[in-house]
Parts: sequence; C-alpha cells; structure tokens
Amino acid sequence: MRFLAFIGALAIIAGIAGAIYFFGGFYNVAQTANNPAIVDWALASVRGASVVARGTETPPTNLDDAETIKAGARAYATIGCVHCHGGPGVKWSKFSEGLKPDPADLSAMAKERTASQLFWAIKNGIKFTGMPSFGLAGLSDQDVWSIVAFVKKMPTVSEDAYKGWTAAQ
Repeated sequence: MRFLAFIGALAIIAGIAGAIYFFGGFYNVAQTANNPAIVDWALASVRGASVVARGTETPPTNLDDAETIKAGARAYATIGCVHCHGGPGVKWSKFSEGLKPDPADLSAMAKERTASQLFWAIKNGIKFTGMPSFGLAGLSDQDVWSIVAFVKKMPTVSEDAYKGWTAAQ
C-alpha cells in the first residue's frame, strides 16, 4: 500500500513540475529552438499511428490513370504543395526551410504510405507540422485523390514531364 502511495505522490509531483515547466514559460516554443529528442520522437510516433489508423478510405478512381496523374500534378503546383515539398526538378521554397519538422519528402512518402493514408493527410492536415487541411481550404475529394495519384507516381516522374503537366494552359 505504501508503494502505491509513493507512486501516486511521484505522479502528482511530476504533474506539478510539468505544469510549472510548460505554463511557467520555461518551454521555448520558438521555431528556431530544437525540441528535446523525446518530444520529436513522441510527435512522430503519434503522427504515424494516427495516419495509419485513420487513412482507410478507398480510392474512388484508378490512381494510375494518366489524366488523373496530370490533373494531380497541376493541383499540386497550383495549391502550393510544391512550395514546401518540392517536385520533380523543383526545389522547395526558401521559407519552408524554417518549418520544424521539415516538410515530408513526398518521393519517400509515396513508397511508405498507402494512397488512403496520403489522402487522409492531405485532406485533414497534420497538427504541429505546418501541413494544412486542404479539405478545410475547400479542395474537393476528387482533387485530393488526383494529388494522391500524382504523389504516388512522383518518384518516377521526370522533370520534363512535370514541367509539361504544370505549364499554364
């Protein structure tokens, strides 16, 4: 019984210390300050588990369709994805270097995440990363799926193809 009381007292003390640390202004929220490694690990773990758990919607169209991929490339360039994530032959914009964590490398994400998981992340955004909800921004599900089709294909898209697809019509 004493052991349980001791554990309870430690939990209360830890809670009070945490509240003082965070609400007392000791935790630096500046984007220029690095997070403690455990915070980065926890955020990445929670983010990954959340996307896997929620990214289950079935694609409504064939994501290998050439016109869908081209439409996705145009939407990707038009709504600004390219500014943070870059694209085939296009580096990300300078301001994205100030984001923490760094924007995801979508060529790697295309291989690591399912189409449904990418759809969920693009539509809903990701807290604490700078990734906005394009669903809240008014992008239709059809447009989000076309972006997913492009992202899944992006590792194999050439610079010239991307430039051609995204050139002003």
